Amino acid sequence: MGEIKHVSIETPIETILEILDEDAGLIIDNFLSDQNLESIKNDLKPYLNVTRNGQDEFTGFETKRVGALMARSKTCQDLALDPLINQMAESFLGPHCESYQLHFTSAIQIGPGESSQILHRDRGVWGGYIPRKIETQFSTVWAINDFTKENGATQVVPGSHKWHKDREPLPEEIAYAEMKAGSVFIYTGSVLHGGGTNVTEQPRLGVFLHYAPSWLRQEENQYLSCPPEVAKNFSPELRSLIGYSKGGYVLGFFTDPEDKEGRLESVSPEKIFGESKDQYESLATPENLVKESTRK
Repeated sequence: MGEIKHVSIETPIETILEILDEDAGLIIDNFLSDQNLESIKNDLKPYLNVTRNGQDEFTGFETKRVGALMARSKTCQDLALDPLINQMAESFLGPHCESYQLHFTSAIQIGPGESSQILHRDRGVWGGYIPRKIETQFSTVWAINDFTKENGATQVVPGSHKWHKDREPLPEEIAYAEMKAGSVFIYTGSVLHGGGTNVTEQPRLGVFLHYAPSWLRQEENQYLSCPPEVAKNFSPELRSLIGYSKGGYVLGFFTDPEDKEGRLESVSPEKIFGESKDQYESLATPENLVKESTRK
């Protein structure tokens, strides 16, 4: 059986990135406190109680999925902004973007009797149009209860990010992200993975928070999941992370259609909330804008 490496929160980021480069997946043990876990469970319980199971094999006939986690859980907000995770995301995604964003949030509860999800690569959400040399996602799965092979721990094929796209894994090449509650599984958008089979009588709950370059469309439409009337209560850092900011000199600007005074004409979304900062508000020269439009 394949093997997923485990590290601790004291492990140097450089070592973690080296493992990601080699395997495209690893586990950081014991990241969250028991209090964090209880807070997340309490935040999500009302939504999990009323959410229906999936309606197809991919989403899972015995699996519940709850989104809009930034609007529904303060503790999930804290996870999304965790300094260590964001430092890793910036280092991992940085070679191919000026900034990154929160791409996807979901609490996924695999119920008893669920079968294994088909192995897939998350980068497929963009239809296969992005060159493989560009890594599209830095993804986290937070274990809210213990993940075991028996209760549906995520299947992953270490090293498959370097394979030919049509290569299928042998059974012995598939690993399982088994970890204690409070640990986090980190993986990339190019590695083969999928939810596991749950043969127990208890559900397996994980919180999925994925990051991607700011020039890509987000899988979860954060502006509808967290509209301005909700996002106004977020910290500026969280608003920026979910997309209420520009991803480049003009990338992501907005104009207020009700503005009759010219105050919000082609400006950063940060201006909605009265913020004055805009890191892309000016360039040294127009020549730099043209030069930077083609990296290679």
